[in-house]
Formats: sequence, structure tokens, C-alpha cells
Amino acid sequence: MANIPQLTPAEARDLLAGRPDAVLLDVREEWEYDYAHVDGSRLIPMGELPGRLGELNQEDTLVVLCHHGNRSQQVAAWLQSRGYTVNNVAGGIEAWGHTLDPDLPQY
Repeated sequence: MANIPQLTPAEARDLLAGRPDAVLLDVREEWEYDYAHVDGSRLIPMGELPGRLGELNQEDTLVVLCHHGNRSQQVAAWLQSRGYTVNNVAGGIEAWGHTLDPDLPQY
């Protein structure tokens, strides 16, 4: 598998805050996003991504997020193989909630 940078939630937050070209890409399902999401994130469910790839700018730095970090790792590798600059949020939104936002609903 591709060598994808693994970011802690804090590292991801800092990268997103410090880079205007950084995009937090949430690849969970819409119901998951509706239940809990990081403000400012962009939802494109994993299964829809091939048909919606044109919505992403190849010049952006993508920070990919899912529930626990597994789907996002797969998506990040797929995007990287297509020339995108990607990072994976290790532990996903669950880790984000535990470390950065205790009010974020867990499921």
C-alpha cells in the first residue's frame, strides 16, 4: 500500500488551519456525516468518489477522514495513485472527538 502520512487529529487541525489549500475530505456515508462531522469538512462518500473526482482540486492538499481511519486510508491511497497530495487522519472522527472535541457525538 502507498505510504500515506498519518496525522493525529491535532496535526490535521493544525495543517488545515495553516494551509489555505488544505481540504478536510470526509468519506463516510451521509447519515454518518449528519450525525457527527467536523465543521468545514467536505463530504464525498467513499462509494461516490470515483464519479465525483472532478469536485476535488488536484492542487489542494487533502486530509481524508472517516469513522476510524480505515476507509480514509483506502481513499487516500486511491487518490494518491491519481496524483493527489493526501494525508490520513489516524483514528478518524472518533479520535478527533476524543482528543479535540468532546461534544462531538460518538457512534
